[in-house]
Amino acid sequence: MTVEEPAGGRTHANAGEDVIAVDADDNPQGLVNRLDAHTGEGIRHRAFTTLLFDGEGRILLAQRSPDKRLWDTYWDGTVASHPVDGQTQVEAAEQRLEEELGVTPEQYDDLRVTDRFEYKRYYLDEGVEHEVCAVLRATLSDTVLDPDDSEVAGLMWVPYERLHRNPRWYRQLRLCPWFEIAMRRDVRD
Repeated sequence: MTVEEPAGGRTHANAGEDVIAVDADDNPQGLVNRLDAHTGEGIRHRAFTTLLFDGEGRILLAQRSPDKRLWDTYWDGTVASHPVDGQTQVEAAEQRLEEELGVTPEQYDDLRVTDRFEYKRYYLDEGVEHEVCAVLRATLSDTVLDPDDSEVAGLMWVPYERLHRNPRWYRQLRLCPWFEIAMRRDVRD
């Protein structure tokens, strides 16, 4: 695996990975290097964000590790990433839930795609996200977690409706743009 060094001088092991380039309708257009997809003007690619809830309507937010190249220390929906070639968003979400939080499929039974949207956002002078993002949701029947410190800096259960209805409060959390978009589209007045 080739490890590349982005602007800012930090080396990232996942720079040698590929993501799936897609058109605006999420149709695959081939594979592109993950670092290339997130630098310059970016390359539109497939991504997902997963929102886990408990039985009381609270969402599990995860603070991104300070070692992340983009949106480090921002608060995210539970997990977000990119499926690899041949992997569905549900399969990718299951994998990332287990890798990042130690959450296995036995702890939920209703993981499903509930929305999809395209967005493009720049992060400082370090990179860009240009993604067609699938939103997945599930409710945990067992909320035991075992977070990976290299991925997750913090965890917080938050009342979902309250988070949406109090923008001044949640903006102080510095939410990842994809999660904020997913939440705005999800909660209907």
